Amino acid sequence: MRKALTVALGVGLGAILIAQVVLAQTAPGQGMPQHPMSHRQHMTGAHSMPGMAATGPTSSGQDAFAAIAGVVGLLDADPQTDWSRVELERLRQHLIDMNEVVLRSDVKQSPIPGGLAMEITGSGRTERAIRAMVLPHAAELDRMPELSARAEAIPGGARLTVAARQPEDAKAVARLRGLGFIGLLTLGSHHGPHHLAMAKGESLPGHSH
Repeated sequence: MRKALTVALGVGLGAILIAQVVLAQTAPGQGMPQHPMSHRQHMTGAHSMPGMAATGPTSSGQDAFAAIAGVVGLLDADPQTDWSRVELERLRQHLIDMNEVVLRSDVKQSPIPGGLAMEITGSGRTERAIRAMVLPHAAELDRMPELSARAEAIPGGARLTVAARQPEDAKAVARLRGLGFIGLLTLGSHHGPHHLAMAKGESLPGHSH
């Protein structure tokens, strides 16, 4: 009888020790996580770090798409928008022209007294895009107090000539030449309003697009 009681007590103590070990191994932070990642999260990487709120992508993706999305947001926010005149396709075509000029045109630059002469050429759609963008942009540059600019059509594209209004200002001339064609194309605050007006179907004096 005494021997049987001793065996029973031994078995009971062993079970208690095993249970404590199992509990210790599965305690939070020491074993399997309390909220295991789902298979979909693991496969797609769609999980967040602790303390981070789950959010969607912050980029619209392709740059022209993002530009159009921004204009759509402005149109939606304006109660005066006349949707019967909106022409987003016109804006899309302009953005295609921008892409052609920026990425596919050939540019030859030559220093002139006080500035820079540039020949921008291409073929097909690129040639048309060059004329559509460069000729009116010369007028925008010429309105700036520090620059004098003119442009003319040439075979394959356009010639743009830009000079500092104060050619003795070495820093202004160096900046102009450093900017070059693509830098000069970015100057001016008209791009955003121009895109919005285009999307609204408004006329743009001096523009062929």
